Amino acid sequence: MNLVLILVAIITGIIIGYFVRYIQGRSSINSAEAQAQKIIQEAKKSADEQIQKSKQEIKQLIEKERAEFERSTREQRQELSAWEKRNRYKEENLDKKYEILDRKEKEVYDRERSLKNELLKIEEERKLLHQQQEKQRQILEKISGLTQEEAKKILLQSLEEEVKQEYAVKLKKQEDEFKETVEKKAKDTLVIAMQRVASEVATDNTTTIVTIPDELKGRIIGREGRNVRTFEQLTGVDIIIDDTPENLIISSFDPVRREIAKIAMEKLIQDSRIHPARIEEVINKTKSEFEDYIKKIGEDTALEIGVVGLNSEILKLLGKLKFRTSYGQNQLQHTKEVAIIAGSIAAEIGADINFCKRAGILHDIGKAISHEVEGMHHELSAEIAKKYGESEKMLNAILSHHEGVTQPASVEAFILAAADAISASRPGARRDSVEQYIKRIEKVEKIAKSFRGVQNAYAIYAGRELRVMVEPTEINDAQLTVITRDISKKIEKELEYPGQIKIVAIRETRVEDFAK
Repeated sequence: MNLVLILVAIITGIIIGYFVRYIQGRSSINSAEAQAQKIIQEAKKSADEQIQKSKQEIKQLIEKERAEFERSTREQRQELSAWEKRNRYKEENLDKKYEILDRKEKEVYDRERSLKNELLKIEEERKLLHQQQEKQRQILEKISGLTQEEAKKILLQSLEEEVKQEYAVKLKKQEDEFKETVEKKAKDTLVIAMQRVASEVATDNTTTIVTIPDELKGRIIGREGRNVRTFEQLTGVDIIIDDTPENLIISSFDPVRREIAKIAMEKLIQDSRIHPARIEEVINKTKSEFEDYIKKIGEDTALEIGVVGLNSEILKLLGKLKFRTSYGQNQLQHTKEVAIIAGSIAAEIGADINFCKRAGILHDIGKAISHEVEGMHHELSAEIAKKYGESEKMLNAILSHHEGVTQPASVEAFILAAADAISASRPGARRDSVEQYIKRIEKVEKIAKSFRGVQNAYAIYAGRELRVMVEPTEINDAQLTVITRDISKKIEKELEYPGQIKIVAIRETRVEDFAK
């Protein structure tokens, strides 16, 4: 019974619970449906509002685009109208130009026809004039007794004399003006440059004196003179030992040999071991050390001038110049003078100072090898400079430092030529032998006398000045300038000489009479 009741209670509870859950679920469904309906209505309302808003925006956009299209269309119409106006204007201008061209073409045609008629008339007149000239020529030939060629020759000679006269006058005037404006500045510049160089005068050195104790003279000579003979054979010099106290003379025309002999002799004197084997050893060692010695001379010279970056081979050649001379002038001293003077002139006129100094160092470097290789020294100098990478400007300056060889292509090239001339022509810089001096004097006078109208010529001041006496009846004052210039040019062309030669032409008219 209890079990049945329990089962009935359980079933009843299950049924009641199921019924309660059904009622609750139904209530939830109804509530959800109501809420969903509400959401749907709100969404529909929001969508309607959004659609209305979108329609309004689309309508505004269409109106805006329509206004923009109408404005663009209006502007294009205006531009089209302006373009049409311009085209009409151009067409009108073209029509006017065509009319002008037609009119000018007609005028040109008329002018051409008129010119042809005038040319025909001129040709007829020219023929008539030619006939008249021929008649006049025949009449003149008959009157003068001269042919046309003879008359032409006389006329040309007359014109030539007149042109020479005018040329001489103008040349003298230009020279005077040039001297007034340039001479003072040039002198100032050169004086400033030359004042910076205080150089020795040329000397004719063929001997070198070595100081030696008198007690060593006998040892230098050796038994039966074998020591001195060995020394002379190995060095190529002459040794003179006389009664002069503490003096030994080394004689040779080759300064390199003299220098090597001097150094070797000084070493032997210091060592006091003097015999043929020792002499040969010292001389050979001196010769091997001589290369370093001349390189040091080149380095010291370049350092003194202020030129850097020179190749070691060029420095050796530069050092060799110490043992070269030109007309008695030491070549290394000349090179230093040229470099210093060129640098000073460049500083005064605003040119390249370093270039001028470098050119001064290199301009005569070929003289260091001139006895070993054939060729002019300036050409050898240029070849050496080119070999070691110098510029074309530098090569031109080296080649052109002697007038007439190559034309200078830069201001620095002219400066180098001027500095070279100053160093070579300064008083005491160079010398001539008596024979060379006499030949040069005779050649200068002969050149001057070869000109027509020269009465006599005298070289004075050791050949530095040439006095030319002219015939006053053949040469007038204006022609005097021309003949002076012609003589100077011929001397420059045919004669080699150190420095410069001043030519002074003198025209003198003397009238004599006697009172009785």
